[in-house]
Amino acid sequence: MKYEGVCLSVKDINKARTFYEEVFGLEVQQDYGINITFGGVSLQQEFDWLIGMPKDQIKVKSNNMELYFEEEDLDGFIHKLQTRNDIEYIGSCPMEARWGQRYVRFYDLDGHIIEVGEKMKITIQRFLDSGMSMEETSVRMDVSIPDLITLLES
Repeated sequence: MKYEGVCLSVKDINKARTFYEEVFGLEVQQDYGINITFGGVSLQQEFDWLIGMPKDQIKVKSNNMELYFEEEDLDGFIHKLQTRNDIEYIGSCPMEARWGQRYVRFYDLDGHIIEVGEKMKITIQRFLDSGMSMEETSVRMDVSIPDLITLLES
């Protein structure tokens, strides 16, 4: 078995496509009109038809899953988001996880939760650049030193 990705229900395939292209720089790999595949993430208009479920059972903002991305330049990405008028943030912007990774969380146009975090490599490097040792960074992030090294090399 091979995992292929997630399919999101969208109201307007064209608006959703533009959003994912502009915000995340995704490129369409397949376009079937009411279904677009970016590779790993697909968008489906008329989701009720696809799965054979009444339209009123397709929930908006169900808040029971999120798409997760990592970004090298989180501050630059946040600035890009702030130039848009269609972003609804969840919480403050940015936030910081207990292990120190900075992130932003928001809804896409159809109420799906999106989280974009700084690459873990950037978080580790930020701690090291602040003067923390590898051991202190390991404790701060609750990650083993071998795992920190693996993340730094990725």
